[in-house]
Amino acid sequence: MSDFERIPSRYPVPAIGIVHLGLGAFHRAHQAVYLERNLARHGGGAWGLCSANLRSGRALVETLQASGGRYHVAEYRNQREGVLREIGALREVLYAGDGGADREALLARLADPEVRIVTLTVTEKGYCLSPASGALRRDDPGIVHDLAEPRAPRTAPGLLVEGLRRRRAAGIAPFTVLCCDNMPDNGQRTRQAVMSLAEAQDTHLAAWIATEVAFPCSMVDRIVPAMDEAAFARLRDLGCDDPAAVVGEAFSQWVIEDRFPQGRPDWEHEGVQMVADVRPFETMKLRLLNGSHSLLAYVGSLAGHGTVAEAMADRQLAALVHRYMSREATPTLDMPDGVDLDAYAEALVARFRNDALQHRLRQIAMDGSQKLPQRWLLGAQRLLEQGGDFSCTALGVAAWIHFGEGEGAALDDPLRATLAALPKGMARVDAVLALAEVFPPALAEQAAFREAVQRAHRRIAEAGIGAAIADLTDQGV
Repeated sequence: MSDFERIPSRYPVPAIGIVHLGLGAFHRAHQAVYLERNLARHGGGAWGLCSANLRSGRALVETLQASGGRYHVAEYRNQREGVLREIGALREVLYAGDGGADREALLARLADPEVRIVTLTVTEKGYCLSPASGALRRDDPGIVHDLAEPRAPRTAPGLLVEGLRRRRAAGIAPFTVLCCDNMPDNGQRTRQAVMSLAEAQDTHLAAWIATEVAFPCSMVDRIVPAMDEAAFARLRDLGCDDPAAVVGEAFSQWVIEDRFPQGRPDWEHEGVQMVADVRPFETMKLRLLNGSHSLLAYVGSLAGHGTVAEAMADRQLAALVHRYMSREATPTLDMPDGVDLDAYAEALVARFRNDALQHRLRQIAMDGSQKLPQRWLLGAQRLLEQGGDFSCTALGVAAWIHFGEGEGAALDDPLRATLAALPKGMARVDAVLALAEVFPPALAEQAAFREAVQRAHRRIAEAGIGAAIADLTDQGV
């Protein structure tokens, strides 16, 4: 018998005070859960959600519209224990892709004076920034469109700029923009995207945004696998037949820079850490959790594993992750007093081994060209400066290159066409490292880094991924 606590959603219909861009599984299992708990504690209130999909996911939007925005989240402590929570915080669901009819409704909601916060989970590529330089990609098809037709935007930056333009024209105070994607300095990167686009459209609007709009940073953490039939079957065993349901681990963390000129929910009562500086926490998560996930995704996939838990059951892969965390990620982190990095790493290992989640490595492997700079490469640069060991990172990069020549070639990635055109074999290493939109030249031009990736790539090609892992793990951790 499973032991799941059921928590229904029971409070008066709240007003919409937050718009969210990117109605994916993570948003529904993370930010929406915190708001659900907040609204339940207050018996309703002014912080209901309007959430929109921008590029895909029309079927999900239609499903949620049919249910009045209600859905369920299963939070697994393990295979048999957890919480099944109904979410009622989602008061409006929109689809703004493909020139959909909901785009104007979304823009009208962004201009609504009752909306005081806009949050985003559009993935790294959704900001249309170069992963290496952080500059707005003016050649991105979505940005090209938004520059030509700024009143009918398609991208997240374009929607934010147009929403802010309408508020300024109407004399309405701007909303606060809260990025919830896994990027370093994510608030500043969001600001960079919005400011660059605004400056190209209207310098007066850009000046107003620069002085009036807050872009606080945040760090989010909860493992939320993509839904598949097996996940839905397990939910039906719990008596939950909900096509919009999502599953996640019991653990959840949200750290937010406390800068909200127009007000915010009192999230701290739901366990959100409201702080003055998020950067140490986001760097910790990016390099320890996300960096380890990417290592498992590419190395583990080459080793024939399908999920995180399965890969962590492989003794040598678990040892590789331990070595990466202790020797390569932790030495690059500068944390406030009281943060125990060893305890955080041990907790991560336990979370990775939670076989209730079935977190697929292919899901983590997507968009590698966007993820690697934040998860591995900035840390590798610091290790080079310190004279430290970066052999696990080099193996990870080599595994990503190999993976991209095989099954990974079909995965979603903004640079998929570019990567597909590169040569095969050892020549591919130099070609990949020459991609300035992924690898900062200051790192790629370092002979030590380049040679380490070449050695790892050659070892995988000649002896297999198992031998390449053993070269590191047999040295001990």
